[in-house]
Amino acid sequence: MARRLSRRAALQVLYAADLGDALGEGAIDSVFERVDGHFELSEGGRAFARELVCGTASRRERIDALISQHARNWRVERMAVVDRNVLRLASYELAFTDAPDRVVLDEAIEIAREFGNERSGAFVNGVLDAMARGLQSGESREILSASGGEG
Repeated sequence: MARRLSRRAALQVLYAADLGDALGEGAIDSVFERVDGHFELSEGGRAFARELVCGTASRRERIDALISQHARNWRVERMAVVDRNVLRLASYELAFTDAPDRVVLDEAIEIAREFGNERSGAFVNGVLDAMARGLQSGESREILSASGGEG
């Protein structure tokens, strides 16, 4: 439950930063301070949320390319803001951390249902399931290595 709370906080930071189109370190810090008080995260929860936000923001170009590969007929910039940022957050965890795929998918689907619209859970599930399979097979690793230039 503590990690879910951290993921929810991270989503809110990414959402706010996305709306302001500001994902630089200073902007993230500013938004994080406002969101952090609302969630009352433990020190470990705060560190995990910050890792998610910073990791996602610093790899956004690669993550968006990965999402585009698996979101058939959808451009990332045309997705609902909540869906786009849930996908970004979960994509970071799937591609760049050792979090179990099933945990990442379950958490992302629940968060999408909570904050998105009635179709968000199914949409997020479909994209992330395809992505997880692509990452396991090695098919998606090309995108991650080809889109260089980010941390």
